[in-house]
Amino acid sequence: MLYAFFDEADRLRRTAHKRQIEAALKSGATGVAVLGLGTEVQKLGRHERRMLVEWTLEDVSKRAPVAVTIADGNIPDMIESAKFAESAGASWLILQPPRPPASSVDLIKFFGAVADAVSLPIAIQNAPEFLGIGLSAEDLLALNKAHPNVSIVKAESTAIAVAEMIRKIDGRMRVLNGRAGLELTDNLRAGCDGMIPGIETIDLQVKIFDAMKVGKSDEAEALYQKLIPAIAFAMQGLGAFLLYGKLIAAHRLGLEPSALRVPTDRPTEAGLEWTRRFAEALGPLP
Repeated sequence: MLYAFFDEADRLRRTAHKRQIEAALKSGATGVAVLGLGTEVQKLGRHERRMLVEWTLEDVSKRAPVAVTIADGNIPDMIESAKFAESAGASWLILQPPRPPASSVDLIKFFGAVADAVSLPIAIQNAPEFLGIGLSAEDLLALNKAHPNVSIVKAESTAIAVAEMIRKIDGRMRVLNGRAGLELTDNLRAGCDGMIPGIETIDLQVKIFDAMKVGKSDEAEALYQKLIPAIAFAMQGLGAFLLYGKLIAAHRLGLEPSALRVPTDRPTEAGLEWTRRFAEALGPLP
């Protein structure tokens, strides 16, 4: 998932966006995603969201699949955004639930209306820990049965919770997890089809994923031990991740840190010092 980098005039930074994509692809990422929680989508205007979609597809240039998160708060706007992403060349879509929280019946109706308006594969962002709203495995399967292109779950849960969801879904939908790669090796043991981390540790995450695929779990665990201090530091909540995760990414990418777009947490002196320490320990991204 790509970050949104801002300049001092509160504008999106074009070169920083392109730099993230090149680092992801050079690291071996199998896809690129944009407009999720890590992109601070709720702080972006409609024009900015569309601009980031266009930038992403232009810079990826068909070298990897591109997922676009759709985060509008009502069905007509979400359908419009979904159709725009499809026409722009997105490979698949991730639908965020509306807020305030709705019943599972209303969510199934909401997501189903959007899914029926496009032909792309659809993922449901199931992140009750971060968004205060989500669907059960049974609800997700009901949604998939009524709207077959809703075929992916994008979770933001513990490895134990994801393992239970995967057991209940029983192969009828693909399951991806996020949380910046926290519990990465156990997520893969649980049966996750993949992960959608941030850019700040993408190089190590790809190596861990590749090692686990070929049964080299000891190698994967050794790499994960290098990764976990930075992830544990940044994943103290969404606000901390958007602040310190993006700072780690900036240092590793060789970019000037992003200006802050309100509302936002503010860095502390210790946070700035520790962020640089974690970035230096991980080294530069390609």
